[in-house]
Amino acid sequence: MLLKILRKDFIRKKVITIALFIFIMLSALFVSSGSNIIMELMNSLNELFDKSQTPDFVQMHSGELDQNLIIKWSEENELVQEQQTVEMINVERGDFYLPNKKESEIDSVMDLDFVVQNEKFDYLLDLDSEIIEVSKGQIAIPVYYKQNSNINIGDIVKIETENKTLEFDVVAFVRDSQMNTSLVHSKRFVVNDEDYRVIKEIGYDVEYLIEFLLIDSSKIEEFTNKYQESNLPNKGINISQTMFLALNAISDGIIATVVILVSILLCIIAILCLRFTILSTIEEDYREIGVMKAIGIKKKDIRKIYMVKYIAMSLSASITGFILSLFVNKLFTSNIMVYMGSAPKTLLNFISPFVATLVISLIVVLFCRIILRKFNKISAVEALRSGDAGELKVSKKRFILNKNKQIDVNIFIGLKDVFQRSKMFSLLFLVFIISSFIIIVPINFYNTIHSPTFITYMGVGKSDIRIDIQQTDDIEDRYNNVIESIKKDKDVDKYAEYITCQYEMLDNDGAKENINIETGDFTIFPVSYLKGKAPEKENEIALSYLNSSEKEKEVGDKVILVINNQEKEMVVCGVYQDVTNGGLTAKSKIKTDKDSILNYVISLNVKDGIDVKNKVDEYSDEFSSLRVTDIDDYLSQTLENIVDQLKLITIAAVVIAFFVSILITSLFLKMLVAKDNSQIAIMKSLGLSLKDIRKQYITKALLVLDIGIIIGAVLSNTLGEKLVSGLMSFMGAAKIEFVINPLQAYVLCPIALMIVVSITTILSTLAIKKSSIIEMIVE
Repeated sequence: MLLKILRKDFIRKKVITIALFIFIMLSALFVSSGSNIIMELMNSLNELFDKSQTPDFVQMHSGELDQNLIIKWSEENELVQEQQTVEMINVERGDFYLPNKKESEIDSVMDLDFVVQNEKFDYLLDLDSEIIEVSKGQIAIPVYYKQNSNINIGDIVKIETENKTLEFDVVAFVRDSQMNTSLVHSKRFVVNDEDYRVIKEIGYDVEYLIEFLLIDSSKIEEFTNKYQESNLPNKGINISQTMFLALNAISDGIIATVVILVSILLCIIAILCLRFTILSTIEEDYREIGVMKAIGIKKKDIRKIYMVKYIAMSLSASITGFILSLFVNKLFTSNIMVYMGSAPKTLLNFISPFVATLVISLIVVLFCRIILRKFNKISAVEALRSGDAGELKVSKKRFILNKNKQIDVNIFIGLKDVFQRSKMFSLLFLVFIISSFIIIVPINFYNTIHSPTFITYMGVGKSDIRIDIQQTDDIEDRYNNVIESIKKDKDVDKYAEYITCQYEMLDNDGAKENINIETGDFTIFPVSYLKGKAPEKENEIALSYLNSSEKEKEVGDKVILVINNQEKEMVVCGVYQDVTNGGLTAKSKIKTDKDSILNYVISLNVKDGIDVKNKVDEYSDEFSSLRVTDIDDYLSQTLENIVDQLKLITIAAVVIAFFVSILITSLFLKMLVAKDNSQIAIMKSLGLSLKDIRKQYITKALLVLDIGIIIGAVLSNTLGEKLVSGLMSFMGAAKIEFVINPLQAYVLCPIALMIVVSITTILSTLAIKKSSIIEMIVE
């Protein structure tokens, strides 16, 4: 019997049922895909780290070192399982040429580190996740360049100096568990031992990675403290495996979160449609429900008839969404597959997405139960007497046509109907709000990341040009040469020099931990502060958001630095945002300790009328061993992976929002036209043309759309900012302020939506042709 009822109900409400099915299916598809991204990301990262045997602790160092001293200390340390020191040659960007490029990589922000394959651990893998081995004249280049420079196997790269030219055949692409992501400004190239010696003879700077595998990875904090208390080399930052995991996971983690967010919004739309549909069904079946109650059928049995339909629909739609996700998952995980590779599938890979889809189904069913409580209020006597649920009754607001002197009659009738049946139009209204939100938020976030002002979220003030001087034996001489040149340059408007040093800080338990502190004048190129202000006195320190959260320090709190074995009390004066170096940085005006210097950064602005690109080229030629970039290139290259993924999500979000708007508008208007069939027939008998009646429906749809877009835009710039800030807080930016392109957000997108809704309205009202007063009378 139930199957017969379901079949008849489907035939009677085919369009509505299919539309609801699609929304639940899409919601299930996206939540399944989002869950799959998270599972693939975790599994692929674990597989990459396992096969490459990523070190638990890495100390970067520039300058001389005594390997025997490191080996002795390691052997005496009970926490160390294995140790190795990796030597890297920093090839100058101006000497390195990628295939099919006449220009060198001088404008790149990436450090080009040439290495040989490691012997004990920290293996560099190819795209088959096998340990790379190269012969003389061959090279394996980072997968970053495959993705961003369209390099293929068999291409030629070369190092070209005044005295020597070296060419290498590209034979593999490197998956590097330490330096995969564009957020890390170092990239390792694998060459043969013999070629490595030839490159080293050119005289490039050499840097070291002092790496450790621990017996117990959970004791990384204890090991870090012991290393810092030793006299081992430390002219550079140190990074733990946890940080490598975070850096690799950031871009795809954001994508997974956004996909799940879209799924939640689609689920909300499905529930709104479901509510409207159930209430419409109850209204249509009101008299029949009254009859069933009158003959003694229990409320729970009546409710069961309706519940079976929606349980069947939600389960079948969720399962269909899960099955479809198996085919589209590759689209969302393509970046993971390239940079990290695929891991063997486990049962959990299928269970987690499937459970997520069942959760969507469960949410839909629960809301059905809540909505169907309406049955408890239905009186058999009242239902038989009136035959009307009264749920979608017309408002008592009066709109008198003969008092209207200014507005077109058809537009007036359309406006009147929306306000009088506002409860009915609330579905369309809420859907348009959500559609606007889905479109505007990704576009605004994409524009924000592309904006030059995004540099302030990286702990750096906005400037025209940035010059980085990394740690070398002659770092101070290089720094002095750059400053002297800038002082003489009449094209420079203003400049600021920043020195990053590594100091020790006492944590809440009194244990020492390293902290990188940038010193300089932070008023010339200011960053935005979440709380407080920039340091102005020697005893003031500003902490990055993540540092402040991790150390549980607020403005006004005290922190203790250890400088030259003496404790110095500092006052936290501000908290700023920074997504670089894992978000763990600080700023102060303390006097720098030459032995603790890690790097110099010089920011400068050129005068009006001076071409920034030409000035960058000029400084790059003058200081070929340094990294000279204009701030736009610095941003685009650093955030390349995230921007590419966000672009994909933005396009998908816009397409989904338009699809949702078309489907819901079509569904709603078909129901509305069917409901208004008698009124339409009367209007036609009074002489109103088909064009006039369509004009009324277009007015209704566009009025609801316009109000929805306005509210959607407001929510996008308030709630949307908070959602994006929540996502970015894991990277160190807890308060994102959207950079809005008014033409896109408030003109092009709304106009496109209006055109789509208008066309959908015209197509959805084709059934009006069939309505006539004669048919109505016959019926």
